[in-house]
Amino acid sequence: MTENVEDLLPGIRRLGMGKRRMTMTDMTYGTGFSESSGDVHSFPGKSMPARNAYQIIHDTLKFDGDPTLNCATFLTTWMEPEAEKLIMENLGKNRVDIDEYESTERIHQRCLAHLHDLWNGPKGAKAVGTVVVGSSEGIMLGGLAMKWRWRLRREAAGKDTSKPNIIFGANAQVALEKTARYFDIEARMVPVSEESHYCLDVNKAIDMIDENTIGMFVILGSTYTGHYEEVAEMSKLLDRLQVDKGFDVPIHIDGASGAFIAPFAQPNLEWDFRVPRVVSISTSGHKFGLTYPGIGWVLWKSQEYLPSGLEFELSYLGGVEKTFTLNFSHPACFLIAQYYQFIRYAREGYARIMNACLYHARLLSVALEATGVYECFSDIHRPVGQFGFSEETRLSASNLFAVTTSQRVSSTDPSINEKFNYGAPVVAFRFTDWFIETHPKANQDIVSTLLRVRGWIIPNYPLPPDKDSIRVLRVVVKETTSEDLINRLVRDVMWATQTMVDTETKSLGETFAKPLASDPSVSNLANVIASSNTRAMDDHNKYSHWKGLLHQIGELKSEDKQPVDDDSSKPVYQKAC
Repeated sequence: MTENVEDLLPGIRRLGMGKRRMTMTDMTYGTGFSESSGDVHSFPGKSMPARNAYQIIHDTLKFDGDPTLNCATFLTTWMEPEAEKLIMENLGKNRVDIDEYESTERIHQRCLAHLHDLWNGPKGAKAVGTVVVGSSEGIMLGGLAMKWRWRLRREAAGKDTSKPNIIFGANAQVALEKTARYFDIEARMVPVSEESHYCLDVNKAIDMIDENTIGMFVILGSTYTGHYEEVAEMSKLLDRLQVDKGFDVPIHIDGASGAFIAPFAQPNLEWDFRVPRVVSISTSGHKFGLTYPGIGWVLWKSQEYLPSGLEFELSYLGGVEKTFTLNFSHPACFLIAQYYQFIRYAREGYARIMNACLYHARLLSVALEATGVYECFSDIHRPVGQFGFSEETRLSASNLFAVTTSQRVSSTDPSINEKFNYGAPVVAFRFTDWFIETHPKANQDIVSTLLRVRGWIIPNYPLPPDKDSIRVLRVVVKETTSEDLINRLVRDVMWATQTMVDTETKSLGETFAKPLASDPSVSNLANVIASSNTRAMDDHNKYSHWKGLLHQIGELKSEDKQPVDDDSSKPVYQKAC
């Protein structure tokens, strides 16, 4: 066989591959192929080599943020290599084809059984539910089931069925509003307040119920602040309402985050099928279920709460199967990855991870409040029953955190969590009133943007309607949020805050002209700051305390360390150099 390329050229040319084309396809860059080489709004007309297509997309995606530093998302951003291998091995499987993929369906049923047990479903009963593409689909199915059961009861009684309504807090994630709008249900949103911790006010909710109320959505882990809504208390109020007025109102739990946190970290909290009026629960497997995006779950307490009219039988995939999901085709790989996490971590591993998430969220909360510059709207770091920020609650939280941190307990022991308010590991914070009064031009959007310079993605957003004049920065603490990351985040928040302050009196170029922090990084910075402020402070003490912290991490204002050349004849860019 010849190895001379020149001897092969005639045959190559007959196949339509000329010498120039060989040269182009042999190169990754410099070939003339690019994402914008044609009209990006029209379907491409000519193909390109696989390597070039890959490299174009690969390079484009480099402009995305780092998932590990994306504190805005609740979603899982990391899984073990073994889990990723299972995902890759099963990418081509369609979960709904149970006749073809029998083993995958057995895994599906095992996952449902595990969740039925985890959420304290009736003993000995078969799990009723399904995997879905996310908790949004689960919420919609839960809402549909409640609407159908309400309608069947009304029709049996010969009553009007044209005006169904559903109750939930104004802090609800958009999926709850979609459920109401898409399925012609009136959404009655309960206003939030400081007293209700910016989530569902159960006493206001009860006054909004009438004979056309199909049910309630109650949230375990508010998107805004991480608070759990009062499931058991809501159920008791609904019991009294039924006695007084005869309205039988069920509850669907939106457990997008909390349904995978509470069973392991707060097992004594009654929010699940132990609560009489809870008839269905939805959750995201791709949040604190620790699986990559594309999976959620919805379960009903028993078959009676899932109307048969929502189920369909089909036979065109080879066998007869029932389906009641909104989405049909569904990748099996993430279902398999979820099962991997269940048997890999089990109760012990999930408890260890959720306890760590809550610890790191409390550490961040206490450290931020100890600076004197920030106050938290989330309350998971405060003692049970204490809510809202004040010097008193700040000190109580700091002292409790110090005491519990010094206690030697197993990493799987949830007992320490009983001393704190329940909630998801979410830290929502904003400037304190003192800082705003001292710096009227202070803007949290600037802090959020400056943190992007350091790689962090931390949103600054308004609270729910009626409280949307208040904006908060939010950090979701996940499995990958280590103590080292918390230390760096605290330092970078302080840097961003002081840099924003510097721009009040200096140009941006002058502000960034100051030398980088020269002091060595403190390995346990967050803990040092958290324990640095153990007394109530007046305004003067707050100022000196903040300056002391900046000095400690080497982030003093430019004039405090090295004066910037104030030659007005120099342009800003020259000063920055």
